[in-house]
Amino acid sequence: MRTGTIPRVLGTAAALAALLTTALAAPAVAERSTTPGRAPAEAAAPASFAHPGVLVSRPQLDFVRGRVQAGVQPWKSAYDQMMGSKYASLTRTAKPRAVVECGSYSNPNNGCTDEREDAIAAYTLSLAWYITQDSRYAQKAIQIMDAWSAVIKDHTNSNAPLQTGWAGSSWPRAAEIIKYTYSSWPGSGRFGTMLRNVYLPEVTNGSHSNGNWELSMTEAAIGIAVFLEDRAAYDKAVGKFRGRVPAYIYVTADGSLPKVAPGSGLDTRAKVINYWQGQSTFMDGLSQETCRDLTHTGYGLSAISHIAETSRIQGQDLYPEIADRLRHAMGLHAKHQLGTPVPSSLCGGSLKDSLGPVTEVGFNALANRLGYAMTNTQTLTERQRPAGSNNLFVAWETLTHANNPA
Repeated sequence: MRTGTIPRVLGTAAALAALLTTALAAPAVAERSTTPGRAPAEAAAPASFAHPGVLVSRPQLDFVRGRVQAGVQPWKSAYDQMMGSKYASLTRTAKPRAVVECGSYSNPNNGCTDEREDAIAAYTLSLAWYITQDSRYAQKAIQIMDAWSAVIKDHTNSNAPLQTGWAGSSWPRAAEIIKYTYSSWPGSGRFGTMLRNVYLPEVTNGSHSNGNWELSMTEAAIGIAVFLEDRAAYDKAVGKFRGRVPAYIYVTADGSLPKVAPGSGLDTRAKVINYWQGQSTFMDGLSQETCRDLTHTGYGLSAISHIAETSRIQGQDLYPEIADRLRHAMGLHAKHQLGTPVPSSLCGGSLKDSLGPVTEVGFNALANRLGYAMTNTQTLTERQRPAGSNNLFVAWETLTHANNPA
């Protein structure tokens, strides 16, 4: 599992205070906007939470169900892909354990894969339940969630924060659908206690590791906050998001150096460049992990999209605040993944790997809802359909978000 990280950077510098702003400007290169600039929205926990409301809403689920029932593409093929996967199996046996131990690159792997895949399976089965209205799928999702909530106590070793973020991103998606659309889940309270006591403390304070860590942890935190209806946890997650996104995606309005996350200790140019994988030339849409590889960059962009999507469902839309950064990042990486030569000024002229099945959510929000022209991202997104699962925390996003107007 490719989850390694650079050493943790500690310390703070008062001189950074002026840099730590999340006000975003819209640069005029890369993928261009077809809509007027939008002022950042004040995003805070809603007075009343919407359910189901983590990544997918009831109107979105209703749209998907209708498309699948009508046999319309790409939803029908995406549904068939999901239902043919191991995650939709009605004979799956959960593999919970009290302590999940995950080292760097998931070595050791004591329950890491089992936990992530059981969480994805619970989400997959919850989607299958809603689309088919076959209660067997809901019961199997409940069985998996109850198995884990009865047993797990902790995550340990160096990858514990990331592992908790990944599994903790999938669990609330499943739990929201089952709790609010199925007739009965007696164990939902115990599952909420698990999320509050085992998962939330591990992710709520963020991380100064590579940016995909904190973004995945923040995704878990905001999803858990919705399920628990915890306004304080929700607001804290939004604060982390606002500090991290400008420190993960560069735009030219930032100046000669990327922004840094609060508390990062990146108080010199040399430290910033080292943190950005040695990249010293900055361009619109560059990610802190671009020169590491596109796969880890995809993790970060996916988590950003997921958090913004959940916030939109909850009525305090974060997309306008991060739209320019996200559209430029998706466009830059899509362009080169599609074959545009990499200039020598970008990662020495070579990029590794691919983004993975991560563009549907952000593309639908930015292109279809907000009206940005995103030609490269559209081409890559459509080429990759139906988008499957990365077996970590991303699953079935062509099914749930392709051209979804809800």
